[in-house]
Amino acid sequence: MATTTVSQALGRGGAFLVATTSPADVFTPADLSDDQRLIGQTAAEFVTKEVVPLIPDLEKHKEGLMAQLLKKAGEVGLLGASIAESYGGSELDKVAATILTEKISVYASFAVAFGGTTGIGTVPIAYFGSAEQKKKYLPRIATGEWLSAYCLSEPQAGSDALAARTRAELSADGRHWVLNGQKMWITNGGFADVYIVFAKVDGEKFSAFIVERGTPGFSIGAEENKMGIHGSSTVPLFFENARVPAENLLHEIGRGHIVAFNTLNAGRHALGVSCLGGSKKTLEETSKYAKERIAFGKPIATFGLIQAKLGEMAIRIYALESMIYRTAGTIDLAVRTPGGDKVQRAMQALEEYAIESSINKVAGSETLDYCVDEGLQIFGGYGFHEDYPMARAYRDSRINRIFEGTNEINRLVIIQMLMKRTMAGMLPLISAAKALAEELLTPMSLEEASAGDFAEEERVLAQAKKIFLLAAGAAVEKFREKLADHQEIVASLANIVMEIYAIESSLRRAQKAAAQRGAAVSLMADATRAYAYDAMDRVEKEARTALAAISGGDLLATHLAALRRFAKHAPADMITLRRRVAQAVLAQDRYPFEGR
Repeated sequence: MATTTVSQALGRGGAFLVATTSPADVFTPADLSDDQRLIGQTAAEFVTKEVVPLIPDLEKHKEGLMAQLLKKAGEVGLLGASIAESYGGSELDKVAATILTEKISVYASFAVAFGGTTGIGTVPIAYFGSAEQKKKYLPRIATGEWLSAYCLSEPQAGSDALAARTRAELSADGRHWVLNGQKMWITNGGFADVYIVFAKVDGEKFSAFIVERGTPGFSIGAEENKMGIHGSSTVPLFFENARVPAENLLHEIGRGHIVAFNTLNAGRHALGVSCLGGSKKTLEETSKYAKERIAFGKPIATFGLIQAKLGEMAIRIYALESMIYRTAGTIDLAVRTPGGDKVQRAMQALEEYAIESSINKVAGSETLDYCVDEGLQIFGGYGFHEDYPMARAYRDSRINRIFEGTNEINRLVIIQMLMKRTMAGMLPLISAAKALAEELLTPMSLEEASAGDFAEEERVLAQAKKIFLLAAGAAVEKFREKLADHQEIVASLANIVMEIYAIESSLRRAQKAAAQRGAAVSLMADATRAYAYDAMDRVEKEARTALAAISGGDLLATHLAALRRFAKHAPADMITLRRRVAQAVLAQDRYPFEGR
Protein backbone atom coordinates (compact mmCIF):
# COMPACT_ATOMS: atom_id res chain seq x y z
CA MET A 1 0.00 0.00 0.00
CA ALA A 2 1.40 3.36 -0.97
CA THR A 3 1.60 5.80 1.92
CA THR A 4 1.90 9.54 2.03
CA THR A 5 5.08 10.97 3.46
CA VAL A 6 5.08 12.66 6.84
CA SER A 7 5.92 16.06 5.43
CA GLN A 8 2.86 15.94 3.16
CA ALA A 9 0.17 14.50 5.39
CA LEU A 10 1.15 14.14 9.02
CA GLY A 11 -0.01 17.66 9.81
CA ARG A 12 -3.64 16.72 9.12
CA GLY A 13 -6.00 15.17 11.60
CA GLY A 14 -6.65 11.52 10.73
CA ALA A 15 -3.53 11.32 8.58
CA PHE A 16 -2.14 8.50 10.73
CA LEU A 17 -4.28 6.14 8.63
CA VAL A 18 -2.13 6.71 5.54
CA ALA A 19 0.98 8.63 6.59
CA THR A 20 4.32 7.05 7.38
CA THR A 21 5.40 8.04 10.88
CA SER A 22 8.58 7.56 12.85
CA PRO A 23 9.14 7.45 16.62
CA ALA A 24 10.54 10.98 16.45
CA ASP A 25 7.17 12.24 15.19
CA VAL A 26 5.34 11.13 18.34
CA PHE A 27 5.34 12.93 21.68
CA THR A 28 5.48 10.61 24.70
CA PRO A 29 5.41 11.07 28.50
CA ALA A 30 9.18 10.63 28.47
CA ASP A 31 9.40 13.90 26.52
CA LEU A 32 7.80 15.98 29.28
CA SER A 33 9.90 18.97 30.27
CA ASP A 34 10.86 19.67 33.87
CA ASP A 35 8.34 22.51 33.96
CA GLN A 36 5.56 20.28 32.69
CA ARG A 37 6.41 17.62 35.27
CA LEU A 38 6.36 20.26 37.97
CA ILE A 39 2.87 21.32 36.92
CA GLY A 40 1.73 17.72 37.25
CA GLN A 41 3.39 17.41 40.64
CA THR A 42 1.72 20.60 41.87
CA ALA A 43 -1.70 19.33 40.77
CA ALA A 44 -1.12 15.93 42.38
CA GLU A 45 -0.06 17.50 45.67
CA PHE A 46 -3.10 19.78 45.69
CA VAL A 47 -5.50 16.89 45.22
CA THR A 48 -3.73 14.71 47.79
CA LYS A 49 -3.61 17.40 50.47
CA GLU A 50 -6.75 19.44 49.82
CA VAL A 51 -9.29 17.20 48.08
CA VAL A 52 -8.80 13.56 49.07
CA PRO A 53 -9.24 14.16 52.86
CA LEU A 54 -12.62 15.78 52.13
CA ILE A 55 -14.03 13.08 49.85
CA PRO A 56 -16.54 11.81 52.47
CA ASP A 57 -17.94 15.32 52.89
CA LEU A 58 -17.94 15.96 49.15
CA GLU A 59 -19.82 12.72 48.52
CA LYS A 60 -22.51 13.93 50.90
CA HIS A 61 -22.66 17.17 48.95
CA LYS A 62 -21.66 19.37 51.85
CA GLU A 63 -22.91 22.84 51.06
CA GLY A 64 -20.35 25.09 49.40
CA LEU A 65 -17.43 22.67 49.78
CA MET A 66 -16.76 21.90 46.10
CA ALA A 67 -16.89 25.59 45.18
CA GLN A 68 -14.52 26.34 48.06
CA LEU A 69 -12.01 23.78 46.80
CA LEU A 70 -12.19 25.12 43.26
CA LYS A 71 -11.57 28.64 44.50
CA LYS A 72 -8.60 27.36 46.48
CA ALA A 73 -7.30 25.73 43.29
CA GLY A 74 -7.61 29.11 41.63
CA GLU A 75 -5.60 30.75 44.39
CA VAL A 76 -2.65 28.43 43.67
CA GLY A 77 -2.90 28.99 39.91
CA LEU A 78 -4.55 25.75 38.76
CA LEU A 79 -7.62 27.24 37.05
CA GLY A 80 -6.00 29.35 34.36
CA ALA A 81 -4.63 26.70 32.00
CA SER A 82 -6.63 27.89 28.98
CA ILE A 83 -6.44 31.59 29.85
CA ALA A 84 -3.80 33.90 28.38
CA GLU A 85 -1.21 35.36 30.71
CA SER A 86 -2.42 38.84 29.76
CA TYR A 87 -5.72 37.97 31.46
CA GLY A 88 -4.16 36.40 34.54
CA GLY A 89 -3.98 32.81 33.35
CA SER A 90 -1.06 30.43 32.94
CA GLU A 91 -1.71 29.86 29.20
CA LEU A 92 -0.46 26.29 29.34
CA ASP A 93 0.40 24.39 26.22
CA LYS A 94 -1.70 21.30 25.50
CA VAL A 95 0.85 18.88 26.96
CA ALA A 96 1.11 20.82 30.22
CA ALA A 97 -2.68 21.10 30.43
CA THR A 98 -2.89 17.36 29.80
CA ILE A 99 -0.63 16.37 32.68
CA LEU A 100 -2.41 18.90 34.92
CA THR A 101 -5.79 17.34 34.11
CA GLU A 102 -4.47 13.81 34.51
CA LYS A 103 -3.08 14.45 37.98
CA ILE A 104 -6.22 16.31 39.07
CA SER A 105 -8.39 13.30 38.19
CA VAL A 106 -7.78 11.10 41.23
CA TYR A 107 -11.32 11.81 42.50
CA ALA A 108 -13.91 11.88 39.74
CA SER A 109 -16.30 14.44 41.21
CA PHE A 110 -13.53 16.99 41.62
CA ALA A 111 -12.22 16.21 38.14
CA VAL A 112 -15.68 16.85 36.69
CA ALA A 113 -16.09 20.15 38.55
CA PHE A 114 -12.53 21.21 37.68
CA GLY A 115 -13.02 20.46 33.98
CA GLY A 116 -16.40 22.15 33.99
CA THR A 117 -14.87 25.47 34.96
CA THR A 118 -11.33 25.34 33.50
CA GLY A 119 -12.23 23.63 30.24
CA ILE A 120 -15.65 23.83 28.64
CA GLY A 121 -16.69 26.67 30.97
CA THR A 122 -13.71 28.83 30.01
CA VAL A 123 -12.70 27.91 26.45
CA PRO A 124 -15.71 29.67 24.83
CA ILE A 125 -14.71 33.02 26.31
CA ALA A 126 -10.96 32.46 25.92
CA TYR A 127 -11.29 31.53 22.24
CA PHE A 128 -14.40 33.36 21.07
CA GLY A 129 -14.92 36.25 23.49
CA SER A 130 -14.48 39.89 22.56
CA ALA A 131 -11.63 41.86 24.12
CA GLU A 132 -14.12 43.39 26.56
CA GLN A 133 -15.57 40.01 27.50
CA LYS A 134 -12.14 38.50 28.06
CA LYS A 135 -11.07 41.45 30.18
CA LYS A 136 -14.19 41.23 32.33
CA TYR A 137 -14.46 37.48 32.90
CA LEU A 138 -11.16 35.68 32.38
CA PRO A 139 -9.08 37.25 35.19
CA ARG A 140 -11.79 36.41 37.72
CA ILE A 141 -12.17 32.85 36.42
CA ALA A 142 -8.39 32.35 36.51
CA THR A 143 -8.21 33.20 40.21
CA GLY A 144 -11.35 31.28 41.15
CA GLU A 145 -13.22 34.42 42.15
CA TRP A 146 -15.82 33.40 39.57
CA LEU A 147 -16.57 29.80 38.60
CA SER A 148 -18.10 28.88 35.26
CA ALA A 149 -20.39 26.35 33.62
CA TYR A 150 -21.19 25.20 30.08
CA CYS A 151 -24.91 24.99 29.25
CA LEU A 152 -25.74 23.12 26.05
CA SER A 153 -28.01 20.14 26.83
CA GLU A 154 -31.76 20.43 27.14
CA PRO A 155 -34.49 17.94 28.10
CA GLN A 156 -35.14 17.26 24.40
CA ALA A 157 -31.69 18.10 23.01
CA GLY A 158 -28.76 16.04 24.22
CA SER A 159 -26.64 14.49 21.48
CA ASP A 160 -28.70 16.46 18.96
CA ALA A 161 -27.56 19.80 20.38
CA LEU A 162 -28.81 21.86 17.45
CA ALA A 163 -32.35 20.80 18.31
CA ALA A 164 -32.24 23.20 21.28
CA ARG A 165 -35.48 25.01 22.02
CA THR A 166 -34.18 27.79 24.26
CA ARG A 167 -34.91 31.07 22.48
CA ALA A 168 -33.24 34.47 22.52
CA GLU A 169 -34.91 37.62 21.24
CA LEU A 170 -33.50 41.13 21.17
CA SER A 171 -35.48 43.58 23.26
CA ALA A 172 -37.23 46.47 21.53
CA ASP A 173 -34.61 48.94 22.74
CA GLY A 174 -31.76 46.66 21.59
CA ARG A 175 -30.15 46.60 25.03
CA HIS A 176 -30.92 43.06 26.12
CA TRP A 177 -31.33 39.53 24.84
CA VAL A 178 -34.44 37.98 26.36
CA LEU A 179 -33.93 34.25 26.95
CA ASN A 180 -36.67 31.67 27.47
CA GLY A 181 -36.18 27.95 27.90
CA GLN A 182 -34.49 25.28 30.00
CA LYS A 183 -31.07 23.66 30.22
CA MET A 184 -30.45 20.22 31.70
CA TRP A 185 -27.57 18.28 33.29
CA ILE A 186 -25.46 21.39 33.88
CA THR A 187 -22.19 20.60 35.65
CA ASN A 188 -21.26 23.24 38.27
CA GLY A 189 -24.68 24.77 37.70
CA GLY A 190 -25.50 24.93 41.40
CA PHE A 191 -22.64 27.25 42.30
CA ALA A 192 -21.27 28.80 39.09
CA ASP A 193 -21.08 32.55 38.66
CA VAL A 194 -20.78 32.59 34.86
CA TYR A 195 -22.78 30.41 32.45
CA ILE A 196 -22.12 29.82 28.74
CA VAL A 197 -25.66 29.39 27.43
CA PHE A 198 -26.71 28.34 23.93
CA ALA A 199 -30.01 29.55 22.51
CA LYS A 200 -31.60 30.21 19.12
CA VAL A 201 -32.02 33.83 18.18
CA ASP A 202 -35.61 34.27 17.03
CA GLY A 203 -35.94 30.51 17.36
CA GLU A 204 -33.66 29.84 14.37
CA LYS A 205 -30.08 31.11 14.67
CA PHE A 206 -28.08 28.97 17.12
CA SER A 207 -25.99 31.36 19.22
CA ALA A 208 -24.04 31.60 22.48
CA PHE A 209 -24.44 33.98 25.40
CA ILE A 210 -22.65 34.77 28.66
CA VAL A 211 -25.16 34.75 31.50
CA GLU A 212 -24.26 35.84 35.01
CA ARG A 213 -25.68 34.41 38.20
CA GLY A 214 -28.39 36.67 39.52
CA THR A 215 -29.64 37.70 36.09
CA PRO A 216 -33.36 38.60 36.41
CA GLY A 217 -35.51 35.76 35.06
CA PHE A 218 -32.70 33.20 35.41
CA SER A 219 -33.16 30.52 38.10
CA ILE A 220 -31.37 27.36 39.20
CA GLY A 221 -33.14 24.07 39.90
CA ALA A 222 -32.47 21.45 42.56
CA GLU A 223 -29.45 19.14 42.48
CA GLU A 224 -30.04 15.99 40.45
CA ASN A 225 -30.08 12.64 42.28
CA LYS A 226 -27.32 11.00 40.24
CA MET A 227 -26.00 7.42 40.17
CA GLY A 228 -22.40 8.62 40.44
CA ILE A 229 -20.14 11.68 40.74
CA HIS A 230 -22.11 12.56 43.86
CA GLY A 231 -19.67 15.28 44.86
CA SER A 232 -20.28 17.33 41.74
CA SER A 233 -23.10 19.78 41.13
CA THR A 234 -25.58 18.92 38.36
CA VAL A 235 -28.75 20.98 38.02
CA PRO A 236 -31.35 22.19 35.53
CA LEU A 237 -31.46 25.89 34.65
CA PHE A 238 -34.56 27.92 33.82
CA PHE A 239 -34.91 31.09 31.76
CA GLU A 240 -38.16 33.02 31.99
CA ASN A 241 -37.74 36.29 30.13
CA ALA A 242 -34.18 36.40 31.45
CA ARG A 243 -32.64 39.73 30.42
CA VAL A 244 -29.03 39.33 29.31
CA PRO A 245 -27.07 42.45 28.29
CA ALA A 246 -26.74 42.75 24.53
CA GLU A 247 -22.95 42.85 24.81
CA ASN A 248 -23.01 39.34 26.32
CA LEU A 249 -23.63 37.74 22.95
CA LEU A 250 -20.62 35.43 22.51
CA HIS A 251 -19.05 35.35 19.04
CA GLU A 252 -21.69 36.00 16.35
CA ILE A 253 -25.39 35.46 15.87
CA GLY A 254 -25.96 32.09 14.21
CA ARG A 255 -22.38 30.93 14.92
CA GLY A 256 -23.05 29.22 18.21
CA HIS A 257 -22.34 25.82 16.68
CA ILE A 258 -18.76 26.96 16.04
CA VAL A 259 -18.40 27.84 19.72
CA ALA A 260 -20.12 24.65 20.90
CA PHE A 261 -18.33 22.12 18.74
CA ASN A 262 -14.84 23.58 19.05
CA THR A 263 -15.32 23.67 22.81
CA LEU A 264 -16.41 20.03 22.73
CA ASN A 265 -13.27 19.12 20.77
CA ALA A 266 -11.21 20.49 23.65
CA GLY A 267 -13.51 18.86 26.18
CA ARG A 268 -13.32 15.45 24.55
CA HIS A 269 -9.55 15.33 24.73
CA ALA A 270 -9.65 16.53 28.34
CA LEU A 271 -12.23 13.90 29.27
CA GLY A 272 -10.01 11.18 27.85
CA VAL A 273 -7.17 12.58 29.95
CA SER A 274 -9.34 12.58 33.06
CA CYS A 275 -10.22 8.93 32.42
CA LEU A 276 -6.51 8.17 32.12
CA GLY A 277 -5.90 9.61 35.58
CA GLY A 278 -8.84 7.66 36.98
CA SER A 279 -7.62 4.42 35.38
CA LYS A 280 -4.18 4.79 36.92
CA LYS A 281 -5.69 5.42 40.36
CA THR A 282 -7.92 2.36 39.97
CA LEU A 283 -4.94 0.18 39.07
CA GLU A 284 -3.03 1.47 42.10
CA GLU A 285 -5.88 0.75 44.52
CA THR A 286 -6.46 -2.69 43.02
CA SER A 287 -2.81 -3.70 43.19
CA LYS A 288 -2.57 -2.76 46.86
CA TYR A 289 -5.72 -4.67 47.73
CA ALA A 290 -4.63 -7.77 45.78
CA LYS A 291 -1.46 -7.96 47.89
CA GLU A 292 -3.34 -7.49 51.15
CA ARG A 293 -6.23 -9.88 50.52
CA ILE A 294 -5.44 -13.44 51.64
CA ALA A 295 -7.27 -16.41 50.16
CA PHE A 296 -6.34 -20.07 50.43
CA GLY A 297 -3.41 -19.06 52.58
CA LYS A 298 -1.73 -16.54 50.27
CA PRO A 299 -2.29 -13.10 48.72
CA ILE A 300 -4.64 -13.18 45.75
CA ALA A 301 -2.00 -11.17 43.87
CA THR A 302 -0.10 -14.45 43.44
CA PHE A 303 -2.96 -16.03 41.49
CA GLY A 304 -2.61 -16.19 37.72
CA LEU A 305 -6.10 -14.96 36.93
CA ILE A 306 -5.64 -11.92 39.18
CA GLN A 307 -2.32 -11.12 37.54
CA ALA A 308 -3.95 -11.46 34.12
CA LYS A 309 -6.45 -8.77 35.09
CA LEU A 310 -3.81 -6.43 36.52
CA GLY A 311 -1.61 -6.91 33.48
CA GLU A 312 -4.38 -6.23 31.01
CA MET A 313 -5.46 -3.12 32.92
CA ALA A 314 -1.92 -1.75 32.72
CA ILE A 315 -1.59 -2.65 29.03
CA ARG A 316 -4.78 -0.82 28.10
CA ILE A 317 -3.78 2.20 30.16
CA TYR A 318 -0.42 2.21 28.38
CA ALA A 319 -2.13 2.33 24.98
CA LEU A 320 -4.48 5.09 26.13
CA GLU A 321 -1.67 7.16 27.61
CA SER A 322 0.33 6.77 24.40
CA MET A 323 -2.57 8.09 22.32
CA ILE A 324 -3.34 10.97 24.63
CA TYR A 325 0.16 12.38 24.91
CA ARG A 326 0.76 11.86 21.21
CA THR A 327 -2.35 13.92 20.48
CA ALA A 328 -1.37 16.65 22.93
CA GLY A 329 2.09 16.91 21.41
CA THR A 330 0.66 17.04 17.89
CA ILE A 331 -1.75 19.84 18.84
CA ASP A 332 1.09 21.81 20.43
CA LEU A 333 3.14 21.42 17.28
CA ALA A 334 0.27 22.82 15.22
CA VAL A 335 -0.21 25.75 17.59
CA ARG A 336 3.49 26.62 17.38
CA THR A 337 3.31 26.89 13.61
CA PRO A 338 4.15 30.50 12.66
CA GLY A 339 1.48 32.85 11.40
CA GLY A 340 -1.72 34.35 12.71
CA ASP A 341 -2.98 34.89 16.23
CA LYS A 342 -2.08 32.23 18.81
CA VAL A 343 -5.68 31.85 19.95
CA GLN A 344 -6.76 31.42 16.34
CA ARG A 345 -4.07 28.78 15.81
CA ALA A 346 -5.24 26.96 18.94
CA MET A 347 -8.84 26.89 17.66
CA GLN A 348 -7.68 25.63 14.29
CA ALA A 349 -5.57 22.91 15.91
CA LEU A 350 -8.49 21.70 18.02
CA GLU A 351 -10.67 21.51 14.93
CA GLU A 352 -7.92 19.85 12.90
CA TYR A 353 -7.45 17.08 15.45
CA ALA A 354 -11.11 16.59 16.32
CA ILE A 355 -10.86 12.98 15.09
CA GLU A 356 -8.06 12.20 17.53
CA SER A 357 -9.93 14.00 20.34
CA SER A 358 -13.00 11.84 19.75
CA ILE A 359 -10.79 8.74 19.72
CA ASN A 360 -9.29 9.73 23.07
CA LYS A 361 -12.71 10.38 24.57
CA VAL A 362 -14.08 6.99 23.53
CA ALA A 363 -10.92 5.05 24.35
CA GLY A 364 -10.48 6.84 27.67
CA SER A 365 -14.02 6.28 28.90
CA GLU A 366 -14.05 2.64 27.83
CA THR A 367 -10.61 1.94 29.30
CA LEU A 368 -11.69 3.40 32.63
CA ASP A 369 -14.89 1.36 32.54
CA TYR A 370 -12.83 -1.77 31.94
CA CYS A 371 -10.45 -0.94 34.78
CA VAL A 372 -13.12 -0.20 37.39
CA ASP A 373 -15.04 -3.32 36.39
CA GLU A 374 -12.00 -5.56 36.76
CA GLY A 375 -10.92 -3.66 39.86
CA LEU A 376 -14.28 -4.32 41.48
CA GLN A 377 -14.00 -7.99 40.52
CA ILE A 378 -10.62 -8.27 42.23
CA PHE A 379 -12.03 -6.61 45.34
CA GLY A 380 -14.78 -9.23 45.27
CA GLY A 381 -17.61 -8.67 47.74
CA TYR A 382 -15.77 -5.72 49.24
CA GLY A 383 -15.78 -4.08 45.83
CA PHE A 384 -19.56 -3.98 46.05
CA HIS A 385 -19.43 -2.26 49.42
CA GLU A 386 -19.56 1.53 49.63
CA ASP A 387 -16.87 1.62 52.32
CA TYR A 388 -14.30 0.55 49.73
CA PRO A 389 -13.10 2.68 46.80
CA MET A 390 -14.24 0.46 43.91
CA ALA A 391 -17.97 0.96 44.42
CA ARG A 392 -17.63 4.71 44.04
CA ALA A 393 -15.17 4.39 41.14
CA TYR A 394 -17.54 2.01 39.37
CA ARG A 395 -20.49 4.39 39.71
CA ASP A 396 -18.46 7.46 38.83
CA SER A 397 -17.00 5.95 35.69
CA ARG A 398 -20.25 5.28 33.88
CA ILE A 399 -21.09 8.89 33.02
CA ASN A 400 -17.97 9.32 30.89
CA ARG A 401 -19.44 7.36 27.99
CA ILE A 402 -22.27 9.92 27.91
CA PHE A 403 -20.41 13.17 28.66
CA GLU A 404 -19.07 15.36 25.81
CA GLY A 405 -21.12 13.55 23.19
CA THR A 406 -21.99 9.89 23.71
CA ASN A 407 -19.49 7.30 22.55
CA GLU A 408 -21.95 6.37 19.82
CA ILE A 409 -22.01 9.94 18.54
CA ASN A 410 -18.23 10.15 18.70
CA ARG A 411 -17.85 6.95 16.69
CA LEU A 412 -20.06 8.46 14.00
CA VAL A 413 -18.10 11.72 14.15
CA ILE A 414 -14.78 9.93 13.59
CA ILE A 415 -15.89 8.43 10.28
CA GLN A 416 -17.96 11.42 9.23
CA MET A 417 -14.94 13.71 9.57
CA LEU A 418 -12.64 11.25 7.82
CA MET A 419 -15.03 11.01 4.86
CA LYS A 420 -15.58 14.77 4.74
CA ARG A 421 -11.86 15.44 4.67
CA THR A 422 -11.31 12.72 2.08
CA MET A 423 -13.96 14.16 -0.23
CA ALA A 424 -12.40 17.62 0.20
CA GLY A 425 -9.02 16.27 -0.85
CA MET A 426 -7.51 16.90 2.58
CA LEU A 427 -6.72 13.22 3.22
CA PRO A 428 -5.44 10.86 0.49
CA LEU A 429 -7.65 7.93 1.49
CA ILE A 430 -8.99 7.49 -2.04
CA SER A 431 -5.54 7.14 -3.60
CA ALA A 432 -4.53 4.77 -0.79
CA ALA A 433 -7.65 2.65 -1.42
CA LYS A 434 -6.85 2.50 -5.14
CA ALA A 435 -3.30 1.37 -4.38
CA LEU A 436 -4.72 -1.32 -2.12
CA ALA A 437 -7.04 -2.52 -4.88
CA GLU A 438 -4.06 -2.86 -7.21
CA GLU A 439 -2.18 -4.79 -4.53
CA LEU A 440 -5.07 -7.24 -4.21
CA LEU A 441 -4.86 -7.98 -7.94
CA THR A 442 -1.21 -8.95 -7.52
CA PRO A 443 -0.56 -12.63 -6.77
CA MET A 444 0.53 -13.27 -3.22
CA SER A 445 4.24 -13.87 -2.74
CA LEU A 446 5.77 -15.98 -0.04
CA GLU A 447 6.27 -13.78 3.00
CA GLU A 448 9.64 -13.66 4.63
CA ALA A 449 9.79 -14.04 8.38
CA SER A 450 9.71 -10.74 10.25
CA ALA A 451 13.01 -9.50 11.58
CA GLY A 452 13.95 -6.89 14.15
CA ASP A 453 12.68 -6.06 17.62
CA PHE A 454 9.28 -4.69 16.52
CA ALA A 455 9.00 -6.15 13.03
CA GLU A 456 5.84 -8.13 13.75
CA GLU A 457 4.14 -5.13 15.34
CA GLU A 458 5.11 -2.98 12.34
CA ARG A 459 3.56 -5.57 10.07
CA VAL A 460 0.39 -5.72 12.19
CA LEU A 461 0.10 -1.93 12.03
CA ALA A 462 0.51 -1.82 8.26
CA GLN A 463 -1.98 -4.65 7.75
CA ALA A 464 -4.54 -3.05 10.07
CA LYS A 465 -4.41 0.10 7.94
CA LYS A 466 -5.04 -2.03 4.84
CA ILE A 467 -7.99 -3.69 6.55
CA PHE A 468 -9.51 -0.28 7.25
CA LEU A 469 -9.10 0.75 3.61
CA LEU A 470 -10.61 -2.55 2.50
CA ALA A 471 -13.69 -2.23 4.71
CA ALA A 472 -14.12 1.52 4.30
CA GLY A 473 -13.66 1.30 0.53
CA ALA A 474 -16.29 -1.42 0.27
CA ALA A 475 -18.68 0.61 2.43
CA VAL A 476 -18.28 3.81 0.42
CA GLU A 477 -18.57 1.97 -2.88
CA LYS A 478 -21.82 0.30 -1.77
CA PHE A 479 -23.54 3.11 0.12
CA ARG A 480 -21.78 6.29 -1.05
CA GLU A 481 -23.45 9.37 0.47
CA LYS A 482 -25.90 7.09 2.34
CA LEU A 483 -23.14 5.51 4.44
CA ALA A 484 -24.09 7.61 7.47
CA ASP A 485 -27.47 5.85 7.51
CA HIS A 486 -25.73 2.54 8.27
CA GLN A 487 -24.56 3.34 11.75
CA GLU A 488 -23.52 -0.17 12.75
CA ILE A 489 -21.09 -0.32 9.83
CA VAL A 490 -19.81 3.17 10.61
CA ALA A 491 -19.22 2.13 14.24
CA SER A 492 -17.21 -0.91 13.13
CA LEU A 493 -15.07 1.30 10.90
CA ALA A 494 -14.53 3.71 13.79
CA ASN A 495 -13.46 0.87 16.05
CA ILE A 496 -10.83 -0.13 13.49
CA VAL A 497 -9.60 3.46 13.27
CA MET A 498 -9.27 3.67 17.05
CA GLU A 499 -7.32 0.42 17.21
CA ILE A 500 -4.93 1.64 14.51
CA TYR A 501 -4.26 4.85 16.43
CA ALA A 502 -3.67 2.87 19.63
CA ILE A 503 -1.35 0.34 18.00
CA GLU A 504 0.71 3.00 16.25
CA SER A 505 0.93 5.29 19.28
CA SER A 506 2.01 2.42 21.54
CA LEU A 507 4.51 1.10 19.02
CA ARG A 508 6.15 4.43 18.23
CA ARG A 509 6.44 5.17 21.95
CA ALA A 510 8.13 1.83 22.61
CA GLN A 511 10.47 2.30 19.66
CA LYS A 512 11.39 5.79 20.77
CA ALA A 513 12.11 4.56 24.29
CA ALA A 514 14.15 1.64 22.98
CA ALA A 515 16.28 3.95 20.86
CA GLN A 516 16.93 6.20 23.85
CA ARG A 517 17.20 3.71 26.70
CA GLY A 518 17.75 0.31 25.13
CA ALA A 519 17.00 -2.84 27.09
CA ALA A 520 15.55 -0.87 30.00
CA VAL A 521 12.24 -0.68 28.14
CA SER A 522 11.63 -4.41 27.63
CA LEU A 523 8.46 -4.14 29.73
CA MET A 524 7.15 -1.43 27.40
CA ALA A 525 7.81 -3.78 24.51
CA ASP A 526 5.75 -6.44 26.31
CA ALA A 527 2.82 -4.05 26.65
CA THR A 528 3.09 -3.00 23.01
CA ARG A 529 3.18 -6.58 21.75
CA ALA A 530 0.29 -7.64 23.92
CA TYR A 531 -1.88 -4.71 22.84
CA ALA A 532 -1.08 -5.12 19.14
CA TYR A 533 -1.82 -8.85 19.20
CA ASP A 534 -5.25 -8.47 20.77
CA ALA A 535 -6.03 -5.36 18.76
CA MET A 536 -5.50 -7.16 15.47
CA ASP A 537 -8.04 -9.80 16.50
CA ARG A 538 -10.52 -7.01 17.24
CA VAL A 539 -9.75 -5.29 13.93
CA GLU A 540 -10.38 -8.50 12.01
CA LYS A 541 -13.69 -9.10 13.77
CA GLU A 542 -14.94 -5.55 13.18
CA ALA A 543 -13.98 -5.74 9.50
CA ARG A 544 -15.70 -9.09 9.08
CA THR A 545 -18.84 -7.69 10.69
CA ALA A 546 -18.83 -4.69 8.37
CA LEU A 547 -18.05 -6.62 5.19
CA ALA A 548 -20.76 -9.21 5.85
CA ALA A 549 -23.28 -6.36 6.02
CA ILE A 550 -21.92 -4.66 2.91
CA SER A 551 -21.64 -7.43 0.35
CA GLY A 552 -22.67 -10.99 -0.36
CA GLY A 553 -21.97 -13.90 -2.68
CA ASP A 554 -18.75 -13.88 -4.67
CA LEU A 555 -17.94 -10.30 -3.72
CA LEU A 556 -18.14 -11.14 -0.03
CA ALA A 557 -15.94 -14.18 -0.58
CA THR A 558 -13.38 -11.96 -2.31
CA HIS A 559 -13.48 -9.43 0.51
CA LEU A 560 -13.11 -12.10 3.19
CA ALA A 561 -10.19 -13.69 1.34
CA ALA A 562 -8.44 -10.31 1.33
CA LEU A 563 -9.26 -9.86 5.01
CA ARG A 564 -7.72 -13.24 5.89
CA ARG A 565 -4.64 -12.27 3.91
CA PHE A 566 -4.19 -9.04 5.82
CA ALA A 567 -5.21 -10.27 9.27
CA LYS A 568 -2.59 -12.99 9.63
CA HIS A 569 -0.32 -12.35 12.58
CA ALA A 570 2.19 -14.38 14.53
CA PRO A 571 1.09 -15.95 17.81
CA ALA A 572 2.12 -14.26 21.04
CA ASP A 573 2.46 -15.70 24.52
CA MET A 574 -0.16 -13.43 26.02
CA ILE A 575 -0.11 -15.19 29.38
CA THR A 576 3.57 -14.45 29.89
CA LEU A 577 3.32 -10.89 28.53
CA ARG A 578 0.46 -9.99 30.87
CA ARG A 579 2.12 -11.71 33.80
CA ARG A 580 5.34 -9.73 33.38
CA VAL A 581 3.43 -6.45 33.22
CA ALA A 582 1.36 -7.46 36.26
CA GLN A 583 4.45 -8.26 38.28
CA ALA A 584 5.80 -4.78 37.52
CA VAL A 585 2.49 -3.31 38.71
CA LEU A 586 2.65 -5.29 41.95
CA ALA A 587 6.28 -4.40 42.56
CA GLN A 588 5.41 -0.70 42.56
CA ASP A 589 1.70 -0.72 43.47
CA ARG A 590 1.06 1.61 40.55
CA TYR A 591 1.02 1.95 36.80
CA PRO A 592 4.54 0.83 35.81
CA PHE A 593 5.14 3.14 32.82
CA GLU A 594 4.72 6.44 34.65
CA GLY A 595 6.72 9.20 32.94
CA ARG A 596 8.36 6.77 30.52
